[in-house]
Amino acid sequence: METDTNSLHSLSCTDATKRRVSYFYDSDIGNYYYGADHCMKPHRIRMAHSLIDKYNLLSRMRVIKPKPAGFSDLCQFHSDDYMDFLRAVTPENQLTRPRDLDRFNMNSDCPVFYGLFEFCRISAGASIGAARCLNEELDDIAINWSGGLHHAKRGEASGFCYVNDIVLAILELLKKHQRVLYLDIDIHHGDGVEEAFYTTNRVMTVSFHKFGDYFPGTGHVDDIGYGTGKYYAVNVPLRDGIDDQSYQSIFKPIMTKVMEVFQPGAIVLQCGADSLSGDRLGCFNLSVKGHAECVRFMRSFNVPMLLLGGGGYTIRNVARCWCYETAVALDTHVEERLPEDDYSGYYGPEFSLFAPPSNMENLNTKKFLEGMKVKILENLSRLEHAPSVPFHEVENDMDVDEEEEQNDEQDGEQDDYDDRLSDDDQDL
Repeated sequence: METDTNSLHSLSCTDATKRRVSYFYDSDIGNYYYGADHCMKPHRIRMAHSLIDKYNLLSRMRVIKPKPAGFSDLCQFHSDDYMDFLRAVTPENQLTRPRDLDRFNMNSDCPVFYGLFEFCRISAGASIGAARCLNEELDDIAINWSGGLHHAKRGEASGFCYVNDIVLAILELLKKHQRVLYLDIDIHHGDGVEEAFYTTNRVMTVSFHKFGDYFPGTGHVDDIGYGTGKYYAVNVPLRDGIDDQSYQSIFKPIMTKVMEVFQPGAIVLQCGADSLSGDRLGCFNLSVKGHAECVRFMRSFNVPMLLLGGGGYTIRNVARCWCYETAVALDTHVEERLPEDDYSGYYGPEFSLFAPPSNMENLNTKKFLEGMKVKILENLSRLEHAPSVPFHEVENDMDVDEEEEQNDEQDGEQDDYDDRLSDDDQDL
């Protein structure tokens, strides 16, 4: 039954209550290795976990080792042949499959590495499990810092991402909630998630990102969705050097309006840390506190929320950021001075939780940001009220064990993803 009765009584953003928080972590996640010269380092998740542990935050949460996603779980969004390929390819046999490597966009950005499919299963399984906990009302906030891999497409890898755990988690949330909000504060546009839900009004995607000559090159302000999904894609393209004050000057008004008109039953917040100052691949100038203010603000609406990781390539700052955002989710004070752990050498000489921003130029003028804000708020105003779509459960077979999956996959048991979504859509 639909239980989305949220009236957004908390739009005033008063936030006086504690939240029940679950934390999904598999200690194996830090063992996977994209390669010596690759920017993506899963080790950063282990570093964040170590800080979370040393700040004694684990004792304040339900800590859950996720069940890896099965083949049929992954095929709720991804194509069978792509998942077959990921399951079978190895560093040793990849050169015998050049056409498949090209077909599935496996390249220097998305290399074949040891344990690739297991890495994907852990990341996706944690996001699916976290979504289930929210659906079952076991927790108010669920965290999976190994998730947030927002570039992966239905049938190919992209931008260091192979399996789109976010789409899989949203599909799980749609089993219970009529409307799910996806919010992305990674410096890169959340293209894979937007594309997956571009024609539905049950999912609103909102992405704040660098735009221009920058990967993935999508996310123009005029990209607003299509058909039933028109105005349900919101893109906020930004310029180099944006700082905390400028970011919040546009983030809070837009997200307040989104919450008012869309009234989601659940929120998925991708917390890519490459929007922090000093990121190896980034060009924004956000502090850890400024980045975490987005989490704090969305938490204040008192809507079930899934927090995910994402980008972030200066790994000492990624660990700082996700540790602090865990504390924000818990509404718990943590000291600025970092506790000693196995990775203390990464954080010198200041050994502070809060890496300061730089003095880089902010190219986002007040006029530019105001014009952007006005245009986006005008689009959102076209949605006078939350869509009154009919509610049906989105069926999927999340509990098939691995042996059954292997027997069934050749029988074409997966429903078409687009058909399952469109069955639940209705024009306003």
